[in-house]
Amino acid sequence: MSFLQPLLLLGLPLIALPIVIHLIHQRRFQTVQWAAMAFLLAATKMSKGYARLRQWLILAARTLAVAGLVFAVSRPLSSGWLGMAAGGRVDTTVVLLDRSASMSQVGAGGRTKLESGIKRLQESLGKLESDHYILIDSVGLKPIELSSVEQLADLSEFQGVSATADIPAMLEVVEQYLRDQQPSRTEVWICSDHRVSDWNPGSGRWQSFRDAVLSRTQTVRIHSLAFEEAGTENLQLVGKAARRVETDKGAELLLSFRVQRQDVTSQEAIQGKISNELDGPLPIQFELNGVVTEIELQMVSGMIEVSDYSVPIESTKENGWGRLSLPADINEQDNHFFFTYQKEPTRRTLIVCSDPESVRPLEFASSVSADSASNAEVTLCETEDVVGLESDSFSLVIWHSAIPRQSDPEHVWLRSYRQRGGVILFFPDESTPSDDREFASIRWGDREERVNQVSNWEVERDLLANTLSGESLPVGDLRVERFCKIVGEFTTLASLSDGDALLVKSIDNASPVYFCATTVDPLDSNFASGGVVLFAMVQRAMTQGAKSLGLSRLVDAGTLSFAEQWPADPDSVKEWLPVAGDSDVLSTEFSVTSGVYQSGDRWLAVNRSELEDAPKVISDTELEQLFAGLSFRTVRDEVGVERSLIQEVWRLFLLLMLLMLLAESALSLPRRHTTRGKVISSGLPSSEISVANVFGNEAQRSGSIDNTASAFRSGTPG
Repeated sequence: MSFLQPLLLLGLPLIALPIVIHLIHQRRFQTVQWAAMAFLLAATKMSKGYARLRQWLILAARTLAVAGLVFAVSRPLSSGWLGMAAGGRVDTTVVLLDRSASMSQVGAGGRTKLESGIKRLQESLGKLESDHYILIDSVGLKPIELSSVEQLADLSEFQGVSATADIPAMLEVVEQYLRDQQPSRTEVWICSDHRVSDWNPGSGRWQSFRDAVLSRTQTVRIHSLAFEEAGTENLQLVGKAARRVETDKGAELLLSFRVQRQDVTSQEAIQGKISNELDGPLPIQFELNGVVTEIELQMVSGMIEVSDYSVPIESTKENGWGRLSLPADINEQDNHFFFTYQKEPTRRTLIVCSDPESVRPLEFASSVSADSASNAEVTLCETEDVVGLESDSFSLVIWHSAIPRQSDPEHVWLRSYRQRGGVILFFPDESTPSDDREFASIRWGDREERVNQVSNWEVERDLLANTLSGESLPVGDLRVERFCKIVGEFTTLASLSDGDALLVKSIDNASPVYFCATTVDPLDSNFASGGVVLFAMVQRAMTQGAKSLGLSRLVDAGTLSFAEQWPADPDSVKEWLPVAGDSDVLSTEFSVTSGVYQSGDRWLAVNRSELEDAPKVISDTELEQLFAGLSFRTVRDEVGVERSLIQEVWRLFLLLMLLMLLAESALSLPRRHTTRGKVISSGLPSSEISVANVFGNEAQRSGSIDNTASAFRSGTPG
């Protein structure tokens, strides 16, 4: 139980007042020995038990009545199964809003998770007292001071976006604010749906946050308002690629995409584990350069997989835009795939190495294109020659050399290349591992020499995903004999049988960076002799990087601002205009909102990240580990359920006080007795029987022997 006015609980010792009065009252009387009373006490000994019980009940009722009054004026709180406030006035209340795409799911009552969370917080926090209210949303990542908690209801511009939230980064902003402002007492409320993609439990930033908060002397309490309900029948449209190709008959647009139920994985669909209750024809709206048509596709086992769907286009039109849309359902954010297209640029790969012979398999895998619509070229160079190359022309950089230090010009070149949207694939070399040689918070660890097989890998997405036909890559046939441990913050895409990572990916929102723990050397692995897995990895990385080439690009929401897409070109900061998507979106949020945007001859198609389509939520065990040692509680809520997080229950204590007063009054009423003139022969003389009857009737008329005895003790026996 917790209270809004805990200082008033200092009045709890008043519950002892009835007991003190009772003890004082007993000490008022003096005991006088009287021989005749001995007979009277013996005669009524049977009635003492009830009298004593009644006195104890009266005393308990009076005590509970005082306790009920004290608790009522202290304003106790309740929120279902647990109280959420610590009691007392809070100096600062910080609200963290997860605005990721999954928070736009609509529930009962027509509200989204985000709207329900804001409404619930606004209603509940209004009952708590706080001197300052601070808002941090997953897009701005900056503290915004609110004049009052009622201002939460006016935040209409804080709608759901397509970008994935970064809860660790938001908590880092909270910790920085606490360090700068030094509030005496802080309550942190996180409004989220607990998706693993947003919470990123594997990040090392959690440990840093815990250490910083635990080192503070001020009180910090953290609460999570979770909307974990999943839309099991929600359909998701996942765009893969949109390519313009030249044919003998002219030009055509090739689209690759997937439609699936939110609770269905491609592996389950392939294995036929999904009920076909929702299968059937599905209308999909297709818009190309403003012209809208409709196509109908058949859903099987909760999924539609389309590869290179051909649409004829004008051969004279080298670039353009389009959109695929599903019928409206409970989440509008995952119903669209926006795309731009252009004449396919040459896919150029840069391989940085000191020994060209050691990277021949990589050179071959990147020198050919998986389709005839695009050309591929490879450039080899040594580390010191990288700075002189133009980064804008490469779709993939394979780094088979020592990771440059942050102060090195090569490191600056790599950062600039990645900022532009290029993809980097690191392989270990023979250099000694070093803590100051890292990139994207990942570095090489110690070398290991032991035979390993690949035990598991990511089959749903990324470099090792299943083919479009559903067949899995032969990753399990890989054999690794020598490898480097991978250290840092990353997402594991493939693991060895002993638990070490084989292939990992950076976890930040920037362009992907991959680390492969072994090389293509036959002494290290059979990557080269197998060929298929290596070729698929390189080709998919090239395809990702090719999205950043030219003037038309497909990007994930939240990765970079539009100006950062072309950092070397000052014209890239010109005004951007929305062409397709939400026309009311703020210009400051173009990069996190799905749609097509244009600035001069530049086109950008923004879509949500594939991570947003994963419905997995963080477990209670993981939450306990993330907030170990901190004051943390979780409240799970549902959209459309009209209840407050925090409820005052003082009325219950007032009712308790009234009931106890009524009980005390009832117990204090004297017992009613009926005197019957009946003489029982007991062998006593008639005069003694008469005296016994007189004293017995007198005791009954007085209500109890204790009352009679008290009269004699006081010296006034009557």
